Amino acid sequence: MFRGRFVHTMDSKGRVSIPSGFRVELQRRSERAPILTNADEYLVLYPYEDWCQYEQQIVGRSSFDPDAQAYARMMISGASECPIDAQGRILVPPVLREYARLEREAIFAGVGPRIELWDKVRFDANLQKTQARYLEISSAMAKLGTQQA
Repeated sequence: MFRGRFVHTMDSKGRVSIPSGFRVELQRRSERAPILTNADEYLVLYPYEDWCQYEQQIVGRSSFDPDAQAYARMMISGASECPIDAQGRILVPPVLREYARLEREAIFAGVGPRIELWDKVRFDANLQKTQARYLEISSAMAKLGTQQA
C-alpha cells in the first residue's frame, strides 16, 4: 500500500524523482517498469502486475457498456511504461504531462494500491474542495460502511 504525499520537482525534460519509499515498494512488487496513465485531473502510477490485473477488470467490464468502453479507451490508451532510471526518476511522457497540466512542482500522493501524480496547484485546490466538504463526505462514507457491514 502507498501512503503519504510528497512534493518533487519535474525537470524541463519531464523527469521527476519518485519518493524513495514509493520507489522501493514499486520495485519490490514488480521487476517490470511501472505503468503511468491518465485519470481525472491527475495521473496514476501502478506497479506493473497491479496494472495488468486492473486492465483485465476494465476490459472485462467494457464488452457491452458504452461508458465502460469509453473509460477503458481513456485509461488503457493513455497507459505508458515508465522505467525508473538510476537516479530514481521516471520520464512522464509529454502527452500525459499535458493532460495533467504538470509543470514544475508535482505531488506524489499514495492512495492505497496506487500512486497519484498531480500538479501541485491542482492538488491543493482539490484538497481544499474536499476539506470544505469533509463533514458531508465523512457522513456518506460512514453510511457506506454500515451498509457493507
